[in-house]
Amino acid sequence: MKMDFMLNLTQEQKLIMTQKMQLSIKLLQMSGIELQEYIDKELQENPVLEAKNNEENEESTIQDRIDYKELIKYFEFDNYGSQSLGNYDNDEVSPFTFISNPTSLEEYLEQQIIELNENDYLEILCKYIIENIDARGYLPMSIEEMAKEISADVKDLQKALTIIQGLEPDGIGARDLRECLKIQLEKKEMKNEKIFKMVENHLQNIADNKYQVIARDLKITPKEAQGYGDMIKTLEPKPSRGFYTGEKVKYISPDAYIKKINDDYVIVMNESITPKLSINNLYKEIINNENDKNAVDYVKNKMNGAMFLIKSVEQRKSTIYRVLEKIIEKQKDFLDNGMNYLKPMTLKEIADELEVHESTVSRAIRDKYVYIPRGTIRIKDFFTQGVTNVLEEDVSVVNIKNEIKLLIDKEDKKKPLSDQVICDELNKKDMNISRRTVAKYREEIGIKSSSKRKRL
Repeated sequence: MKMDFMLNLTQEQKLIMTQKMQLSIKLLQMSGIELQEYIDKELQENPVLEAKNNEENEESTIQDRIDYKELIKYFEFDNYGSQSLGNYDNDEVSPFTFISNPTSLEEYLEQQIIELNENDYLEILCKYIIENIDARGYLPMSIEEMAKEISADVKDLQKALTIIQGLEPDGIGARDLRECLKIQLEKKEMKNEKIFKMVENHLQNIADNKYQVIARDLKITPKEAQGYGDMIKTLEPKPSRGFYTGEKVKYISPDAYIKKINDDYVIVMNESITPKLSINNLYKEIINNENDKNAVDYVKNKMNGAMFLIKSVEQRKSTIYRVLEKIIEKQKDFLDNGMNYLKPMTLKEIADELEVHESTVSRAIRDKYVYIPRGTIRIKDFFTQGVTNVLEEDVSVVNIKNEIKLLIDKEDKKKPLSDQVICDELNKKDMNISRRTVAKYREEIGIKSSSKRKRL
């Protein structure tokens, strides 16, 4: 075997991402809430960094006081409030007057148990079961598992569970969906055994609209089966709905506002997302006056980090602003007239016009929201693919989906339109679309197939 050892000189191009570049990219793709959390963390760790919030002046304080008075008058006019319409001093009026703690499902159930006046031991067992009910309102543990965990008698726990399942909301404490629906039917004093058998054996067939199959099994007419199915669909599959279950509500804060002034749309960036960042003057003096080299080096390092963060935050804001400018140029009809006027627009199209990489636009719109005159929407929702019609014009996918929904809304429910018929109708309107694409878009907007939409 011949082995040669040779040195070769090659040239290749690589992109080495510095930590600063990585941070800049990271900040760009953060949502407003994520950015707030990141800045809060940096403020704690970097003593050089300083945050300044806008202070309210006397005039705005007076205005706020007037607004609260107007708010109270509005509430009392509609019988929402209980305070009199007398004089409101500074200390008398507070927005917190109108805030109450939400009643949790656990608290609601425990209050009902107290009112039943059961013996102490049974009440303890009931409260234990309530503590194990999940966010949906179901009991994920079996009686045997609970009995073993707390060394209780199975019969006593079963009695406690029966009490729980008799409480409101209907269906609470069920072990699965079937039991949940049966409890609700029993509370409605439903006596028909057929409907209980449907719940036990045919939930999937009800979902699939297979009433012929159900009818054969239960020896009833398909129309009767459909009637029972309609009744079952009115029941609540998630008993906890409407109650506070400890899950936090996520509030959306738009990164920008698009407002119409005369015939033009202007962009106003939401400055409240981040505080105004600056460098603490005290540390500037240290660099100029401190003789300790280590202290100066430390401050310089922290100052460089703070300066780059400030620059990156401003760059993030600038990139989002530029993307929104291009969106307004292309989607003015949508902003004026609504969803049906949304034009096909891709990330690449915007990226090319801004002379940036497509990934930059993708990061700039990730988890970002914008307020428009019709409400708050995701910036991502402006971007949609299109299909080319026979006239070589782009038609937005959103518009095609709206047409599909419109056709299905108007169909004869006894003879629902097949995907092929819908396809033919759309092509009559110069939309170049296949049956398979119709099926795909129909599923994306949550509409079932024709066989599952059929009414007897």
